[in-house]
Amino acid sequence: MYYQGDGKKLNKISKKEMIKKIISFMEENNSYKYKIAVGTDSVGSKKEVSFVTAVVVHRVGNGGRFFWKRKVIPNIYNLKNRIIQEAILSLKVGQEILAVLKTYKLPEFNFEIHVDIGEKGKTKEMISEVIKMVHSYQFEPFIKPNSFAASNVADRYA
Repeated sequence: MYYQGDGKKLNKISKKEMIKKIISFMEENNSYKYKIAVGTDSVGSKKEVSFVTAVVVHRVGNGGRFFWKRKVIPNIYNLKNRIIQEAILSLKVGQEILAVLKTYKLPEFNFEIHVDIGEKGKTKEMISEVIKMVHSYQFEPFIKPNSFAASNVADRYA
């Protein structure tokens, strides 16, 4: 189940409904380029971690929409496992969405995977490994400060 909010209320929608809303938003105005970014962030302890995956559809130069879902996973014992799990969740959602979008004639769009890692902090040692993992799935990876789907949108709901 995904959520879509308008700032006042939160709506639960299915993955199928979310994809329909993405397509509808893109078809509203095909003169713009679009950027679709999927990113995951997490909070919690070794006992239980809450992962939030955000799907952001940006009409470049003219606003956007976002959706998110939460998944709780027990027994994530270290930061590396947590970051890898974040990337895996983003990749899975990305694959599912992109597979459907490719079957439609849509305006031009870039599809990105945003990973909540960066050159500063404890995650810098994992950058090369995570980027290679994302590339192996044929996606373009983005890290901080350019990973807004993970480090801003998902982080807000984690």
